[in-house]
Amino acid sequence: MKLEAAASDDPRDVLRALRHAVLGAGPAVALGGGGLPEEVAAGTAAVITTSGSTGVPKSVAIGRNALIASAFATAARIGEGAWLLAVPATYVAGVQVLVRALVNGREPAVLAGPFRPEPFAAAALGMASHENGERVPTYTSLVPAQLQRLLDASEGDPEVLRALRSFERILIGGQALPVALRERAAAAGVRIVRTYGSTETSGGCVYDGVPLDGVEVAIVDGEVRISGPTLADGYLGDPDRTAEVFPMDAAGTRWYRTGDGGEFADGVLRVTGRLDNVIVSGGVNVSLDRVEAAVRGIPGLESAVVIPVEDAQWGQGSAVVVAAPGGERETLERVRTAVAAAVGPVARPARVILVDALPVLASGKPDRAALRQRFGSAKN
Repeated sequence: MKLEAAASDDPRDVLRALRHAVLGAGPAVALGGGGLPEEVAAGTAAVITTSGSTGVPKSVAIGRNALIASAFATAARIGEGAWLLAVPATYVAGVQVLVRALVNGREPAVLAGPFRPEPFAAAALGMASHENGERVPTYTSLVPAQLQRLLDASEGDPEVLRALRSFERILIGGQALPVALRERAAAAGVRIVRTYGSTETSGGCVYDGVPLDGVEVAIVDGEVRISGPTLADGYLGDPDRTAEVFPMDAAGTRWYRTGDGGEFADGVLRVTGRLDNVIVSGGVNVSLDRVEAAVRGIPGLESAVVIPVEDAQWGQGSAVVVAAPGGERETLERVRTAVAAAVGPVARPARVILVDALPVLASGKPDRAALRQRFGSAKN
């Protein structure tokens, strides 16, 4: 099958390309990267290239059936309706918003340009429509940073709050959702669903800790592994990496190794953090994801990022990078107290670094690679 890049990153161009790739006979669409081959395996709908938060590029080939299966499973879980695209169309979350709209036979609403609360509210409130005398439910997908920005704006703009409340469900994914932010959304009457997944799983495939229909999740040696019809075909041009990350078990079931630690509690998946995002401080393994979760539970620090740093005494330590008011010493004391209580004294961060604004990727996720290169230990 032929592979062609979308005419541009403009959501409307991506939508046109996906319409042919998913509902038609192709060609497959390349998003987010160049230098790819002209031909891909039959059945491929999209090749999404992203460096993610670690800075390591990868081109993930996703089949038409996987995208459609994910869209149908989402509709089965949260319902059908109209979708608003508010995340980049070249990332898997944006692709899935468009695919859900396509398989439901509806044109998606598109939020163009840089993300801002006012245009978001206008687009959301402009989606109101009815069929057979009943309101058509509306949905959108956001990353936590967008949700926080909208909640902040809603405190002074009732239209933003009305827009947030207008959605039947708002999918929140791309990174962990701080508990404080989730509780804030609930208190504001905003109906959110936490999603877990990646480009390799055609986007979110576990909603509020429960796998979508057809998706199976297992914990193997502490690692979350996923199987089911939403899995990508693999990494384009990298068979060795594909075989390593998508192994086949003895029963012939293909799995995706997420690299995340996790556990089940009463049948609900709890992701504990990246297995490789661990430092050794004074001979003790410390999960920086657990440290970050504790820090983000502090009011005002919901968007903080924790990075590894060299420590002359303990070998490795951690630093909290945050765009927030307040003195560094006062913030450090709050952070160290919270982390000691939640994770343990050895996990207490050594520094708090105040910045004007956190660097972010096009997806809205924090650019951890840039922060590590600037302030921390790039090798980690």
